[in-house]
Parts: sequence; C-alpha cells; structure tokens
Amino acid sequence: MGGAAAGEAAWRLTLSNVIIGAMHQPEATPRHSIWYNHRVFPFRRPAEMDGAAGMQPVVVVGAGPIGLVTALNLARFGVPSVVLEAEQQVSHGSRAIVLTRRSMEIIQQAGVAAPFLAKGLPWSDGRSFYRGQEVYRMVLPHDADDRFMPGLNLQQQYIEQYLVEAVQRSPLIELRWGSKVVGVEQHEEHAVLRVDTPQGEYDLQASWVVAADGGRSAMRRLLGLRMEGRAYAGNFVIADIRADLPMPTQRLCYFDPEWNPGNNVLVHRQPEGIWRLDFRLPEGETADQALEPALLGERIDKILAMVGHVVPWELDWATVYSASTLTLGDFVHGRVCFTGDAAHLLPIFGVRGANTGLQDCENLAWKLAFVVRGLAPPTLLNTYSTERVAAAREICEEAGKSTRFMTPPSAGFRLMRDAVLSLSLEEPFVRDLLHWRTSRPHSYHHSRLNSFLGDDAQFGGGPACGATLQNVKLGEDDYLFDHLRSGFHLLAFAGATISAEQAAMLRAVREQKAPLVRVLVAPQPTPDMQALADVVVADPGGRVAGRYAARPGAAYLARPDLHVCARWLAPTAAQVNQALATACGRVAA
Repeated sequence: MGGAAAGEAAWRLTLSNVIIGAMHQPEATPRHSIWYNHRVFPFRRPAEMDGAAGMQPVVVVGAGPIGLVTALNLARFGVPSVVLEAEQQVSHGSRAIVLTRRSMEIIQQAGVAAPFLAKGLPWSDGRSFYRGQEVYRMVLPHDADDRFMPGLNLQQQYIEQYLVEAVQRSPLIELRWGSKVVGVEQHEEHAVLRVDTPQGEYDLQASWVVAADGGRSAMRRLLGLRMEGRAYAGNFVIADIRADLPMPTQRLCYFDPEWNPGNNVLVHRQPEGIWRLDFRLPEGETADQALEPALLGERIDKILAMVGHVVPWELDWATVYSASTLTLGDFVHGRVCFTGDAAHLLPIFGVRGANTGLQDCENLAWKLAFVVRGLAPPTLLNTYSTERVAAAREICEEAGKSTRFMTPPSAGFRLMRDAVLSLSLEEPFVRDLLHWRTSRPHSYHHSRLNSFLGDDAQFGGGPACGATLQNVKLGEDDYLFDHLRSGFHLLAFAGATISAEQAAMLRAVREQKAPLVRVLVAPQPTPDMQALADVVVADPGGRVAGRYAARPGAAYLARPDLHVCARWLAPTAAQVNQALATACGRVAA
C-alpha cells in the first residue's frame, strides 16, 4: 500500500489553531432554507476526552453521503465504526441531486432505499436546445428488469438525512458531530487522529481510517497529497429556486442563450417545488460578482423567460464552482483509505461526483471489513486502490470530453463546439456528439480478483467477469436483487431437476471462511433444491437464466459489491473455493 509507515517510526501532521487554545466551534444555529428544516445535532463528549483508551476498528472522517454509506456497509459485515463530522448539520444546499440506477442499487444494499424512492423524482431522458430549437434528445436505457429508473433527483439534504437516520438505528455506528480532524499520526498497525471539538481536543486511535471528507479534504492536506489531472478555467453558478414551473423531470440543457452568449444553462427539477439552475459565467467574472443579488436575480429572470415560463420565484441557495478532472494516484496511504471527493474531483456534467463516490465506498467497505475481520490480508486493499484509481482515470477522460464541450478551454475547442451545434440544427448525424456521457457502473474486467477467465469466455452472453450482476424482475414488486444479502453470492442455475454433481458442489461450498450466499435459480424449485441453498429463486419462464446466458449446471460467483469475479458452465466445489480465495486476495489468480 502506498505511503505505508516503516517499522516503528511514526510521524505527525497537524493543522494548528490560529489562536492557541481555541476550540472548534461549528455553526450552532440552523442554516437558512425556504423549504428544508435544518436540525443542529448535539455534540456529545466522547469517552476518550475523559481518559478512556481503546482502539477503534475503523474511523470514518466525514458524514457526507459517501462516509455514511461506508459506515452502513461496514456495519452490514459486522464491523463497528466511528464517524467524525466537523459540522453539526447536514449539507447546506442541494449539491449532489442526481442518483443513478447503480447508486440506488448500492443504497438498496445498504438497506435505506425506501425513503429515497418515496421522496425522489425519477427520470430517464434529457433534452438539449440551441438557439431555441431542440437539437438532441437523450433517452437513457431502461427496461422491465430495472427496479430503479436511470436517474433520481433528490437534494443532498434529504440524502444525508435518510442516511443519518439509518446510521442512528445501527448499534455498530457512532456518529460524532462537531468533531474536526486537525492531525494524524501513522504507525505500523494503526493511526492516531487528533480531533478538535467544542470542548477541546483529544486523540482517537484507529486500526484503519477512511477519509471521506470531501473535495476540500483535511485528511488529504494533512498527508501532503496532491492530485493529478486538470482544473478547467471558468466558473459556474448553481442557484436553487422555488417556482411553480409546469415542466416534467428531465435534464434540460440550453446552449448559447442570448443573455449568456457562448455559454450554457442546465435546468433540473427537484422535490418540494425546487429547481436547480446551473450556468457558466462570462469570462473574468468573479464569484462575488456572480452572487450579487441584483445580477443573480436578473439572470434567473432571463432563464425563466428562456424556458417559456415567467413566474414568481424565491431563491433558496446559490454557490459558484469550477470544473476539474483530478484524482489521487493511490487511494490507500498507510492506514488511511481515501474515497469519494477526497480521492478525486470530477465535473458536475454527467452526474459523476457522488455516484462515483458511492461506487468507491461500496468497493472499499467489503474489502476493509474482510481485512478487519481477518477474512482477507491487508494487501486486499491494494485492489481497492487499483480498481478505483483506474475507474477515476477513465471517468476523468470521459468527463474531460464533456467539460471541453460544455465549457471550451480554447478558441479551437469553441470553434469545434459551435460548429457541431450549428450543424445539429439541420444534420442529425452530429447530434450524438452532444451526448453528456452520464455516470455508469465501472467494469473491473482487468482485476486480479477475477479468475477462471477461460470458463468466463465460454458464455454466449450475460455479465462477464468484472461487470455487475444484472437485476431481473421476478414478480409484480419482486426483483432478483431484493433477495441478495451480505457477502459473496454463488448464483447456481438448475433445470427441472438438479444433477448429483451440482448438488454435491452446493453442499461442499456451504462452510466458507468468507461469507457465501448460495442462490439457486430453477424453473420450479423442489424441496431437495431448497435444502441445498440459502436463497431459492423460482424462474418458471427462464427469464433469469436467459439474462445470464446460463444453462442448467452453470454458476456465477459475485463479490459482495455484486461484481462478477468468476463463472462456469459446470463448476466443481474446488473451483468455487479457489475463486473465493482469489477474490479475497488470499491466492493469485
């Protein structure tokens, strides 16, 4: 792992208080919002401040969506954690409002999907306009086997609220509000965090630390880490307004509006009658100038006129941001694992930020849990870094294309962008260049946790090694993923009867060092089949088998993050055991 401390040597980095003896004082009054009732969570004095000593298995720094989902996923595998949050309230402003289908599958695994679906606004298409004419319509893939729509709009305040409520229900998670990390000391087998609070500082020991403290990560600064990649010129405004607009939930993009020539505007509907307006600033305009109330109000009026609905509105929140495609080259440094925006910074175009972070923490949580529980060696965490750094770099490349189109960095790029837009008015062949390359599940097809690739190649379809499992609709409100649990999953496919060889395999893999859920899929499960599996799925029409290109006797092995790591047309127990050991990092593929 990159940056591991050597021998017994230890080192400490701190962010000192400007005034000696000053204590961390987070905002103690509820933040203003015209639609959301912010709550100030109390600081509770931890036992460490009164002399208690102990080693926490995992400390998560940051209680944003990524840190909270990390803690919930660790708890799924029986690993307790302490979550430190510098503030005492959830996020201010809508921020990460679009959750993709894959993110909702991750949230479902964490056990908290219900309130998201009850409040969020689903959508599946986007429209792009140029000079008042629609030039591109993007319809995201969706079919009957998908429980979740391609996108779900929900403000980050609600996202964090629902996750905090789930964390508070877990006996394995302690959420400490008003706790700011100001120092870190790494040792061979643990780390020590210096935590500043409204009542003073204390040291907190942890076997492992997860840095999920966002784009301005204090942990990244404390370890002296620098990101690689590119920061793009130009600033953008996000403004959340409440307005009664008779428009559907879609992603709307307007290029080169008359009031903001050469730039663009994005419009998204949110719950509670809130609309996000996102637009690029003219060159040279500062953030302070852009947020000046009169100028911001004038531009909001022009946007509403542009979309054809001049209605009364009220501003809730506004901020200025810039676009970057940056990532750490290694996500694991000694006993500290970086995830989410603390590990990479991605442009808002393509809903990549929080959605990429959720895939990060899903990958990290099961591996870290297995290491903590002794089910895998610490070197398994190297695969978290290699898999997710590769994903971040691929996303940076794709996001860079979107960013260069949305905000051309040079005269040449602007000439090309304007030519595409001009041609799109009459020539359909260029319109696919307007595709905004939305976030998608990353495939770990090159992962060293995959095995039996020769057997993988024998399938004529279905999810290959590295891809995620496919959800399949089983009934009116019943999907394959609804039956999955915590751990590895062995999906075995049987016919009208089960062969002696397959039955013997299922019996032999029952006892495993790593948790393994045996899922048997059959047209009409019989009592003897039910005795062989932990989960039995009836597939009378062969829909599941068809989506997996699986004949009787075939099987898939999926990691706890639902990525396929091996599949066979007719596996033996020895092959399944070997694939499990490989996927846990205990043996080489």
